Amino acid sequence: MRFRLRALVSPNMLSVYRIALVPIFVIVYLVTDEHRWLAGVVFAIASLTDWLDGFLARRYGISTSFGAFLDPVADKLAVIAALVVLIGSFGSLLLTLPGLVIVGRELLISSLREWMAEMNVRSKVAVNNLAKVKTFLQMLAIFILLSNPPKLSLPLVIIGIVLMYFATLFTLWSLVVHMRAAWPTIRSEFFSK
Repeated sequence: MRFRLRALVSPNMLSVYRIALVPIFVIVYLVTDEHRWLAGVVFAIASLTDWLDGFLARRYGISTSFGAFLDPVADKLAVIAALVVLIGSFGSLLLTLPGLVIVGRELLISSLREWMAEMNVRSKVAVNNLAKVKTFLQMLAIFILLSNPPKLSLPLVIIGIVLMYFATLFTLWSLVVHMRAAWPTIRSEFFSK
């Protein structure tokens, strides 16, 4: 029984739960107008599993290579799905621009990490504290925006959008940090042939 319980709350299972929560918050957001706050709560639960799986993996030394793959996939899936839903719902360039920057950065850094792993230098682009702040700001902004009607005049929506722009600044900053760390490898590979 104890083994089963541990398996159900393992970091990898928490990532699986996070992936499973994505269609739930998307559907809840899309099918209801007066209970959008519920979509925000489901997204917040998914976000908390991100923190919890990392905490458990570090605390108990149970990091796995599969978990290192699955965790960022779950994070990116949740963030990108939420941004797509919000951009569609708000229909505003004000939210589309940061959404495009965030999604573009996520795709670029994921590809860069994969390539750097093939070069056996993945540690040069490991997650850092700047990326953690970026993720926190993204999750908070998305939670606020999912929890409220898509009206740009609402005070909480304005706060959510301002937080999204702060998250975008951190997104760009972390992109620059990662690209600078990877640049020697990129330069040597690009110009070696």
